[in-house]
Amino acid sequence: MVGEDHPHSRSVPEGLGDAVLDALFSQSPLGLHVYDAELRLVRVNTAARLMREFPTDQVLGRTLPEILGSFDITDPAAVERAARRVLETGVPELDMSIRFRDRRDPPVETVSSASAFRLQRADGTVLGLAAALTDITARERAEAEVRLQNEAAARIGTTLDVFRTAAEFCEVVSPALADTVTVDVYDVVLRGRAPAADARDREQTVRRVGYRSVSGPDRQGVPAVGEVDVYPPGTPYRTALDTLAPKLIRRLRPDAPWLDPRRRRYARILNARTHSMMLVPIRARGVVLGLACFYRWREPAPFDHRHLRLAQQLTTLAGQCLDNARLYGRERSAARVLSGGFAQAQASVVTAVELARTHLPAGTGGGWSDAISLSGSRVALVAGDTTSGTSRPSATSELRAAIEALADLDLPPDDILQRLHDLASRPSTPPDAAAPDVHAHAHAGDTDGADAGGSDGDGARATCLCLVYDPVTRLCTAASAGHPPPVLVHPGGAVEPLDVAAGPPLGQGLAEYRLTERVLPEGSTLLICNTALLTAVGGQDALLSRLPDLFADPHPSLQAACDRYAEALVPEQPLRDAYLLLARTRTLGDSQTKAWTFPNAPESAGQARRRVVEQLAEWGMAQDVIDDTALVVSELVTNSVRYAKGPIQLRLIHDSALVCEVSDDSSASPHLRRALDTDENGRGLFITAHLTQRWGVRPSGRGKTLWASRTLGTTTKETTPEGTTPEGTTPEGTTTEA
Repeated sequence: MVGEDHPHSRSVPEGLGDAVLDALFSQSPLGLHVYDAELRLVRVNTAARLMREFPTDQVLGRTLPEILGSFDITDPAAVERAARRVLETGVPELDMSIRFRDRRDPPVETVSSASAFRLQRADGTVLGLAAALTDITARERAEAEVRLQNEAAARIGTTLDVFRTAAEFCEVVSPALADTVTVDVYDVVLRGRAPAADARDREQTVRRVGYRSVSGPDRQGVPAVGEVDVYPPGTPYRTALDTLAPKLIRRLRPDAPWLDPRRRRYARILNARTHSMMLVPIRARGVVLGLACFYRWREPAPFDHRHLRLAQQLTTLAGQCLDNARLYGRERSAARVLSGGFAQAQASVVTAVELARTHLPAGTGGGWSDAISLSGSRVALVAGDTTSGTSRPSATSELRAAIEALADLDLPPDDILQRLHDLASRPSTPPDAAAPDVHAHAHAGDTDGADAGGSDGDGARATCLCLVYDPVTRLCTAASAGHPPPVLVHPGGAVEPLDVAAGPPLGQGLAEYRLTERVLPEGSTLLICNTALLTAVGGQDALLSRLPDLFADPHPSLQAACDRYAEALVPEQPLRDAYLLLARTRTLGDSQTKAWTFPNAPESAGQARRRVVEQLAEWGMAQDVIDDTALVVSELVTNSVRYAKGPIQLRLIHDSALVCEVSDDSSASPHLRRALDTDENGRGLFITAHLTQRWGVRPSGRGKTLWASRTLGTTTKETTPEGTTPEGTTPEGTTTEA
């Protein structure tokens, strides 16, 4: 300390102390509070934090607890305790972090670093304390952003699974940045594909793969994880995806035109009082994967542009990890064609069943399944397996192609297996041949180069299950070539094996395949697996004993249930590739189907035409559709009157397409031919082919069914599957602005 007799003390200008004191209270950028011994505020400087909203004459004289109570301060009691310790001990409190919000709308959160020291006379008399406050909001926010980015880099992308990667992203972001966060990806991403960034015709169907909310880990969004959705045009979601530009909605206006309270999603947004949101497209390596949505409804401070930049940085990291998972899934599928999954879900597949499939790879291949669209809104579920040895993907691809071609002929399951058996029984292709034939499937395990031809060889056995389901009649027909029978799960949870007579594996023994028919209860579920899964579970009886408990637990989606069941049944990696397939049946009700029976008489054509016109008008069809369909029905019924003997049945199905079916007792299949200008007959199928997109003949009982299908450009009535809206299953989220 410099004493009065120090040689430099005389150089201090007179009045400097007063000038310093005046500068501290009028010019200093640091906030300065002075309290007396009773902790009443006696003086503040012009830069003091929190004083801007209160006139000085109203603040002076207040106690510290009163001032702290005037603001939203984190743990004000701790601040008061620290101040009293300084008064009592004289030990300064340095760099205390105080977080508070002011009372503006929207509120602004600030963080200050406070240091307090005691004021006393030379004789030790305590006069009070002084507190200096420094605004460190920017520093705290920058440090928090760096911590969040580091956490994201460490936690996101620990697996090559799209759903797990999205869940990791959501866990990092909420609640650190957002109260609710969702991740939706284009549905094709889960099949290994993704639209290019400059593609103008992106598919609009997205699937929810990640969701998290501060409401709790058990809280589910709408749609739930695993379910699909379509963002309607005119919404910020669709705009962000179409333009690929991130969107910051700082303040939500409840009266925004797109915010329709009649939809569940937007009703939840309004009820939650969500006030701010950000929408960030997910992109990586030149492709668009989906959309990440961030919402605030509990945190009162709205998002700002700095939050948007942080969200973009985190989403970019997540996008790279999601694309890694997509590419891995694509390459894995390409390398393992046997696990291939379903064929493209055509309209009739979606109409007839809801599908879910879980593959448990062991690296051996061998298991595959397909869903094939058939006429009359029916679906064929085909599952196969190579029960020993190794499997050749190219040979299995040929087998699956043969099955699809045979199914397209509308052959019954037993007939399909009969023809596959004949193909598999042909002599094997020599090793130096250019391409294998279907017989390779039955003997793909022959690895020593020995001849695999013959039913008693040591090659692999190819099994196959073929099942056809009609959503109009709920009739299930099935045949099996040595494949494990499907399990029928009733709506109430009861389970039973579907009694399907098992014939020999393809290419072995005598082809004796019998058809099994069963009318399924409405809303039942078919469970199909391969031998590898049954072996891992412990056999058919063990599977049946465990299924009731598994199906008793609710799940957000059928795919989620399938994944959980597979994990519970086979907790360890199986020795061979295993799969579990669930098909929840759907039913087309009376509002979408209509059937009539007419006598075999010439006037039946006119009667059928009139009934069709009346029904199509009731369904609200366009006049050109009514006229064309009436003409097609008239020709088909006339054909049956000419060649059949018994009654004629007519059925209309109003699905994504309009289907006309005419059944009679004649087994003769008509053929399309070109009639001459002078011919009076022979134009029925020619007219039918020109007025419809598809037509065909399938055997039915002792006769046949002649059908024709016309695609409807836009459905005139909402015929979407139960549980969805015309726009798709409504998603969950939380906000928006006009």
